[in-house]
Amino acid sequence: MKNNHNRGGAARNGSQGGKRNSAPGSAGHARGGSGSRGRGGSRPAAAEITGLPVAKNDEVTLDIIGMNHDGEGVGRADGYTLFVPGALPGEKITAKVLKTKKQYGYAKMQMLVESSPARVEAPCEIYDRCGGCQIQHMDYAAQLEWKRQQVADSLQRIGKLNVRPLEGEASAASAGTKASAKTLEAGAHAAGLGENVPGRDGVSDKYEATARTGGTAQESATAFGGGEGYENSGAAPDGETAVSGASSTNLGDAPFVGGTVGAEVSASEGILVPPTLGMSEPWRYRNKAQVPMGQENGRLIGGFYARGSHRIVDMETCIIQHEANDEMVETVKAIGRELGISAYDEETGRGLLRHVVVKVAFATGEKMVVLVTSGDRLPRVDDWVEEIRSRVPGVKSICQNVNTRQTNVIFGDVTRVLWGDEVIHDYIGEVKFAISARSFYQVNPAQTEVLYGKTLEYAGLTGSETVIDAYCGIGTISLFLAQKAKRVYGVEIVKEAIEDARKNAKLNGIENAEFEVGASEDVIPRWKAQGITPDVIVVDPPRKGCDPRLLETILEMKPERVVYVSCNPATLARDLRVLEDGGFKTVKVQPVDMFPQTVHVEAVALLLRESFNMVRNQKNKYPLF
Repeated sequence: MKNNHNRGGAARNGSQGGKRNSAPGSAGHARGGSGSRGRGGSRPAAAEITGLPVAKNDEVTLDIIGMNHDGEGVGRADGYTLFVPGALPGEKITAKVLKTKKQYGYAKMQMLVESSPARVEAPCEIYDRCGGCQIQHMDYAAQLEWKRQQVADSLQRIGKLNVRPLEGEASAASAGTKASAKTLEAGAHAAGLGENVPGRDGVSDKYEATARTGGTAQESATAFGGGEGYENSGAAPDGETAVSGASSTNLGDAPFVGGTVGAEVSASEGILVPPTLGMSEPWRYRNKAQVPMGQENGRLIGGFYARGSHRIVDMETCIIQHEANDEMVETVKAIGRELGISAYDEETGRGLLRHVVVKVAFATGEKMVVLVTSGDRLPRVDDWVEEIRSRVPGVKSICQNVNTRQTNVIFGDVTRVLWGDEVIHDYIGEVKFAISARSFYQVNPAQTEVLYGKTLEYAGLTGSETVIDAYCGIGTISLFLAQKAKRVYGVEIVKEAIEDARKNAKLNGIENAEFEVGASEDVIPRWKAQGITPDVIVVDPPRKGCDPRLLETILEMKPERVVYVSCNPATLARDLRVLEDGGFKTVKVQPVDMFPQTVHVEAVALLLRESFNMVRNQKNKYPLF
């Protein structure tokens, strides 16, 4: 961080604590204009927006009043919202304005004037360049508190649901840290309230044939390190960046600003959102790495994409990855160099090795190496196998995946085993899972057990219930539930995932679970026509949330309980509003930190049908109050 002082110039006090200095050339063009990208030409920039209290290249002093959902600090200059990467709530900074829009802009921190008590030194040496983790500079306890607030605020501003304040929140609101109503409403619009949230329509996205990498922070995250709020879809939903692109003359399009909105709600009313369930050791938790390969000065490298580009920066370690993954990636890179293997160039379409994907099973120690190539032929395949086997202790599977398309999708359609088994095995609790090269499996096994344990608790199973698991993937939640339910029916649109689910059921000797390929909103009504009436419906959708037709189906089926497992608080809140309007009551929403050091948070929500015997359930099944 540069400790540059403000340049000279007259300053004026902003209405919310911000001051700005007009810098020479501040009337310059904003970034992101349209135009030709031909050789030798330059892209014309968009015209500067007039009438704003700040302009590009201005230097401002800001009080940081919150953080948005991307982990950027939020400050105000003369009432105008600026998002500042790296700034934390409670800090005073100087910053240079980089880009302005009608409702908000972006700035770069120049100097930290007053530091937050939550600020820590990020332990990762490349934290400022990678983008896979967004909040390593925040104390972990503060991360957990912020994630809980993200969930609570989404429920209130998007779902228009009452949330009980935790002890002490009311005083925080009176301290002036509350985001303005205008900014919160703009955030609700940007998050997609009443609109379709960007995503891969019609696909559950739990199979990683669609996993993507690229130049954005989220894409870098899925390549090697953090950010797996996108894990259910393999990457950020198409088109979803810091701002979704929605706009409105009434609401604007600013990303959501976390605050303490709704703290005035009576403590005896509303949804309970307990503190986030975190990890005792929030490092080295990932069981999988997907690493793009490149060349630098003729040397094979692999690591992450530099921020905002497709330039690959070589990387030796990632401190949220299991050490075994680091070791496997470095070993494969070394072998590739020795064998003279070229890296794939996405611009020219030439070169062989596109990605290295490695997986380690925490419970069994089994390891898998997948070489993703641009062509069917892998030169010196016997040498590859021999060297990997000799240098990677515990390796059980060596595979090649062939992806001949010019795309940023990681996997192709063809996977072959070069040596060993087709799968490795791991456990979540007492349930054993077979993990293939392309099958989805949660990347944080320790917290997955916490997440699924909470799901099982909220389902309130006694052994007599029929359960439907929508978006079941490879059956991870279904098989967890089958241990306590009479019968579980899982549905998933991806054929390969259902094949894995059936294999996993057989692997565990579970006979009270069955799986069907198709869209939940099509299959579940067919089950209803066959006389299948669920007591509990569990949904675990991708980031875009539940299909509206599925929500309609749930309302028509009238189960006693709905358990909603979410990786996106915004779409969770939107869907809970629909279910509440249809006769369900949201009782509790438990945040779970699946991805420490990143901005992503998962949550498990329990809904009860209002006509159901609430008193019996609250006393006998749900110790929630």
